[in-house]
Amino acid sequence: MKFGSYLIWLTVAVGAGIIVLLGYFVDVQMILEARESLMHWAVILAATAVFMGLVNLMMVHWNRISTQSKDWIFSAILVVFMLEMLVLGLIFGPDHKLVLFFFTYVQLPVEISLMAILAVVLVVAGFQLIRRRRDLLSMAFMGSALVVLVGTLPWVIGSESEIVRMLGELRAWLTQVWAVAGARGILLGVALGAAATGLRVIMGVDRPYGD
Repeated sequence: MKFGSYLIWLTVAVGAGIIVLLGYFVDVQMILEARESLMHWAVILAATAVFMGLVNLMMVHWNRISTQSKDWIFSAILVVFMLEMLVLGLIFGPDHKLVLFFFTYVQLPVEISLMAILAVVLVVAGFQLIRRRRDLLSMAFMGSALVVLVGTLPWVIGSESEIVRMLGELRAWLTQVWAVAGARGILLGVALGAAATGLRVIMGVDRPYGD
């Protein structure tokens, strides 16, 4: 990249970052309006990136269909449903009962099935972890997973036994205290990482817009 174009992109990136950052600390109308405009542009760029990703996904699977590579039938199913939902959403809108029907009775069951498979995979991975390394952390992971899985069974939830009640309380304690604390810690780490990355871009240390 030439130095002139590099300097232009550096100025644009640093200037936009400083304006958006100042908009949260300085109550100046001009800065606030500039921040709103930049945020709207960012939303448009993000939507464009998502659209380009969908186009790329369509092209990849269409290429698999045209060449009839291995498991091309799954690519055909994906393309058909993608086009169907796109056309229905554009014609009737996302709140139409036909669109909601496909979402409720096709997409939602598939997502729930994937989550169920993920739970089983985690249990199997926990058993393999215990077989290879039997320490306190692996035992705690496996025990917590079993308590949460058993505590969510329908016949366990509807029971009035004292043991089942204690199991339900233990499950609630694990999911509402430890799991929530871990999730908040992860989100806090992501937020700090994003803030650090943004500051590095503003200061010109990281340059994702050029070589």
